[in-house]
Amino acid sequence: MQESVTAALAWIPLLPLLGFLILISVPLFSRMELPQGVSAAIGVGSVGLAALLTAFVALSVFRPDPDAVIQVSLWQWLSVADLQLGFNFYVDWLTLVMLSVITGVGFLIHLYSAGYMRGDSGYRRYFAYLNLFVCAMLLLVLADNLVLLYLGWEGVGLCSYLLIGFWYKDPVNGAAARKAFIVTRVGDTAMAIGLFLLFNQFATLNIRELLAATGGSVFNDPTITLAALLLLGGAVGKSAQLPLQTWLPDAMAGPTPVSALIHAATMVTAGVYLIARMHPLFSLSETAMSAVAVVGALTLLLAGCSALVQSDIKRVLAYSTISQIGYMFLALGVGAWSGAIFHLMTHAFFKALLFLSAGSVILSLHHEQDIFAMGGLRKRIPFTFVCFAIGCACLAALPFTSGFYSKDQILLSAWEFYHGFNGIWLAGILGALVTGIYSFRLLFLVFFGSEGSASAHCKDANSGVMTVPLLLLAILALVGGLLAPPLQSVFGQSDAGHPRSGSKLSPSPCH
Repeated sequence: MQESVTAALAWIPLLPLLGFLILISVPLFSRMELPQGVSAAIGVGSVGLAALLTAFVALSVFRPDPDAVIQVSLWQWLSVADLQLGFNFYVDWLTLVMLSVITGVGFLIHLYSAGYMRGDSGYRRYFAYLNLFVCAMLLLVLADNLVLLYLGWEGVGLCSYLLIGFWYKDPVNGAAARKAFIVTRVGDTAMAIGLFLLFNQFATLNIRELLAATGGSVFNDPTITLAALLLLGGAVGKSAQLPLQTWLPDAMAGPTPVSALIHAATMVTAGVYLIARMHPLFSLSETAMSAVAVVGALTLLLAGCSALVQSDIKRVLAYSTISQIGYMFLALGVGAWSGAIFHLMTHAFFKALLFLSAGSVILSLHHEQDIFAMGGLRKRIPFTFVCFAIGCACLAALPFTSGFYSKDQILLSAWEFYHGFNGIWLAGILGALVTGIYSFRLLFLVFFGSEGSASAHCKDANSGVMTVPLLLLAILALVGGLLAPPLQSVFGQSDAGHPRSGSKLSPSPCH
């Protein structure tokens, strides 16, 4: 069994990589374009198989033993002076949640893309880029050391550039891709400096060894605080948080399924994953924890208010993504590690559903994206309306939806962390109110009221291959609140994290 699990983990990132290599290389060597059906089969199939292998690992290892940890050593990667790093994977419940989101939601978005992108001249190239992105994101979350994590980190940045500027003949798209690449490099530079600082201080970049070494550090040690703040800089760039959030709304220039995959379900959550993975380090610095909470609170309010005044359906969802990632940062800043990851998971379900439903609306209206040109669409595209309404209900955290359970956990943790009424909790409450307002503003303008100029020409563009992912995501968005992952083995028993005692935070144990 151990050998089969090891092989499965190795194949999870390898399958999308092989899909990318086939899609890129076959036309180069054969001088022929692959049929679109073949390209879709390779692109969708490789991620689907990775999702099945992830399910196999979960059922065979983590279902019988929730406290299980898997370590896979593939080969010696780097050996430079005192830096010895292997190309190794480390899997616990945190990794498993991320793998499930990346491969599971990623597969549904790939499947939807097979119908959405049909007829596009860059069909093969599109799936090649998507496969490479999934491979890079899987490497990021599987890595057992910060250098391998950084390789995946930069890989998703490259793929984001390629996919945002996918329709590169339009100068606007190229400009949006360059903006995303440059702005996120600012954060990545801060993160790289943080890695140098950590290696200089602790002589290792293996995540478990590093966190064990920090356990003996003095609380609020200046070096620890600086390293944590530099890592926060990287997370702020990749997760589009204040002040590096400006790239994400412009990133909507890419195809709509790209927005669902990269800018809702996976890439922008990389910063959340980084802080959660390095939580013992952040717990040693009150300054760093406060910075994470304040950044999250300010971002969720600023982005939520921005979403209130947008007229482009995708830009509303883009600002909504920034706001919801802000919620996750707020949770991390108050030590609600499990709450942040739970909201990451539920957000992946309902935000992917919203983006894909928006894609169906845009296709049905012949690529119209202005919400003031829409209206009355619930009668013309009823299935898309139901899916979009479910997504909005989850986003607004209506009772008994997945968003309700994950947001409730975060707000409760913020209240307990500061022992009652406090500014961070109040920001979370106000953010929830604003989210409800812009969610239903969007729903009413698009699907209710009188028909706009574009609605009269509406024709349902959903094909069978696009309908199935929408249906499955709608179900996940509704019942996702019942799927809270058991992360106690990663973060300890107290989800509220580190309740304040005087002016100190009690560091959590390193697992």
